[in-house]
Amino acid sequence: MGAELVRGQNHPLSQVRLEIRISAGVPVLAGATLGDEHGAVHGRQWVAHPGAPALAGVEVPRQTAAEHRLAVDLAALPEAVHRVDVFLALPTGTAGPLGFGAVPAPHTTVSGHDGTELACYTLTGLDTETAVIALELYRRQGAWKVRAMGQGYASGLPALLADRGLPDADDLATAIQEAVGQGLPGATPVPPTDRDTRTTSAAAPQAPPAHQAVPTSQPTTAFPSSPPASASQPATGSHSSASGPAEPPRSYDPQSPDEDGGPDPHQPGGPVDYTHPRRTRGLPPPPPAPSVADGQPPRPVAGDAVGWSMEERLYNQVWGMFEDLARTTAAYRSAIDFADSRLEKELDQALADPRTRLGTAGGAAREAAHARRTQLAGQARAAFDRDLAQLIAEAEVVEPALPPAYARWDSPVWHAYRVPAEPPMALRLGDVHLPESAPLRIPLLVRLPLERGLWIDSGPSAAGAAPLTDPAELRHLAMSVAVALAARLLAVHPAGEFAVQVVDPAGAGTRALLPLTRAGVLASPAATGAAGVSQTLERLTRRVDLVQMAVRGGAAESLPADVDTAQQLLIVNDFPHGFDDRSVTRLRYLADEGPAVGVHLLLVADREEATAYGPLLDPLWRSLLRLTPLPDDHLADPWIGHAWTYEPSLPPAGDRIVHAVLTEVARARTK
Repeated sequence: MGAELVRGQNHPLSQVRLEIRISAGVPVLAGATLGDEHGAVHGRQWVAHPGAPALAGVEVPRQTAAEHRLAVDLAALPEAVHRVDVFLALPTGTAGPLGFGAVPAPHTTVSGHDGTELACYTLTGLDTETAVIALELYRRQGAWKVRAMGQGYASGLPALLADRGLPDADDLATAIQEAVGQGLPGATPVPPTDRDTRTTSAAAPQAPPAHQAVPTSQPTTAFPSSPPASASQPATGSHSSASGPAEPPRSYDPQSPDEDGGPDPHQPGGPVDYTHPRRTRGLPPPPPAPSVADGQPPRPVAGDAVGWSMEERLYNQVWGMFEDLARTTAAYRSAIDFADSRLEKELDQALADPRTRLGTAGGAAREAAHARRTQLAGQARAAFDRDLAQLIAEAEVVEPALPPAYARWDSPVWHAYRVPAEPPMALRLGDVHLPESAPLRIPLLVRLPLERGLWIDSGPSAAGAAPLTDPAELRHLAMSVAVALAARLLAVHPAGEFAVQVVDPAGAGTRALLPLTRAGVLASPAATGAAGVSQTLERLTRRVDLVQMAVRGGAAESLPADVDTAQQLLIVNDFPHGFDDRSVTRLRYLADEGPAVGVHLLLVADREEATAYGPLLDPLWRSLLRLTPLPDDHLADPWIGHAWTYEPSLPPAGDRIVHAVLTEVARARTK
């Protein structure tokens, strides 16, 4: 017997020639849509339905029936197809039921060509929906899986097809219903099934209730709402990191995703596939992996995502690992919420009848409710542990293969460091993780050049690690994080193409700045006092103005000789100490206008110390990506709703690798 799935759950497919059997209890029509890596259907020719029942790799029945058989050959699908969605719809123009909630719950079974049952799923929880996506077959890292969907549409087949990107969804839905109503010639009855008939109203766990994201105070949205772009498409900014979407995300409810990137079963706008769109095929292809038939996932391979270079493939792979962890954690949390709510409901029912409340029957009912909760939680944890183990195995392969811009400071790649000839596409700011995935750290990568400034919060941490009792030590640690980031930026850019300037009005950051000052890589000595602050900000503001005018006038080569055209990073320590109103205005101007012309801001500050400025600085704080010197779960993810814990990237204590790298940078500048 195959795996019995619940809504949102997935299962690997060990065979490519499949038979999908559907038992609906009442006559329904069945069909399938073919989708690309983003789930988009490219036209009518990608929809198999009773009017066009045969496509490459897919064949569906020609008429409505209570029992259906669909044939799918995954190996025969076009190369551009990454998803096959099997849908059901109630025929229109008949005296039949008004929605799937009025009929027995449809039951689906996926079997191999040899009759081996691989997975089954009962579509429970439907109400007024007249069309539903029952199953999804999808390809991930070269292997195919099946996902239990149960995504219903109260507006019927037109809404289902429109959600897949078909512009003429209404016309196609009408044509499908007309083909069914006319009873196409040559329609063949569905052959009887030889499986043991299951009751179509069998109970199955329903979709988990809404999952509430971890509440945070003043969360920082560090992650964009779209996946990264490959080299063939334009890309923008960061969630990291980066990301120009190939397709804008559809609206979704982050409160009930599945364990592998699932849909919200009750969202009328349609399902959302959180699967990273560029992790389906690697370039170059990975070495032979263990057969999926034995239940083992493919062996992880570094760089198995799509991209024009190994750097881009690793970048996309890290992004995919992040999304996979987000989805499987959301599914686990939703499953636990569902188990808890079900336990509460069953306990309420057991206590509702005064005649059995105090008797042995009441005690047995309570024990049974707790046992069911334990079983559901155990199943959810097992699925989560399975996915987490696969991601940990992938991280163990990917981490050693990362280039310097993506690698930790303790990576061996730094020991063979040489100044690069070209800047990288992204930079590692640190690591992120979730409470349930403590062993796994995902690199937090942001695209270069930086599109927004950075803020190292030197104030007391509201979450995460125990706060430091000495505020001076916390400020020193925050400045050390800023220096480590500056050193990484200098190291990954070609010689002379990146410069670092420091504003330290009170000289409090002298000890933390030693790695930069000893190596002689600062563009100029750290500016101190109010006069130093004013002069540095005036010089950078002038540079921004001149470069903007040169770019607008198409005369970038006519800049004055004293204007440094290299990208600039300005580190500001102990803000707002030493800043008057004019300096604050200039700093805000640099934060807004500087990134577009190569001037980037790295602020080390405690926001509470700037409260005297009131709401004047609110736009400044919002424009910066907040990082912390201590682990803190403040990075908000708008895709799923998680609050990710950020940990800075610091060199090991006593390790002189940063000094060695910066010495090489300084030597390259003198050549």
